[in-house]
Amino acid sequence: MEDISNPPSSDLPTTTTLPTATEINPLTSTPSRRMAGRVEWPTIDGPLGLSHQDSVAYARRFFNFGFLCLPFLWAVNCFYFWPVLRHPNAHQSHPEIRRYVVGSAIGFLVFAVILSSWSLTFMIGGNRLFGQVWDKLVMYNVADRYGLTGLI
Repeated sequence: MEDISNPPSSDLPTTTTLPTATEINPLTSTPSRRMAGRVEWPTIDGPLGLSHQDSVAYARRFFNFGFLCLPFLWAVNCFYFWPVLRHPNAHQSHPEIRRYVVGSAIGFLVFAVILSSWSLTFMIGGNRLFGQVWDKLVMYNVADRYGLTGLI
């Protein structure tokens, strides 16, 4: 019968090199990828996302369609390309994308300010601010105005 035993210790490697403390990711205890030539992904889904050319095309489309009364696409653009917007050095590796994403961020902030001021004006001002015109501006009495209350 053949004896199966562990291989001799001379076959095992005698030295192993461990990464230094600065190269270990504390969350996963694995070596980090912080190297000089690392790839920076423009989208939040990293390597599963779009290529650079597709990223530029999508960022441009989201930015342009935001002007067609779809300003929430600007928010989607900012969310999807968050790494480009968040990191200030990203403009060096993705200048075209950054231009569209920063424009989307500015556009969405302007939209949010206008929408919030309009909403607050109606909520706070109401009848005191608009007087008799208030009854024509509010939407809750549209059914009464057009005689649609008897249908329900």
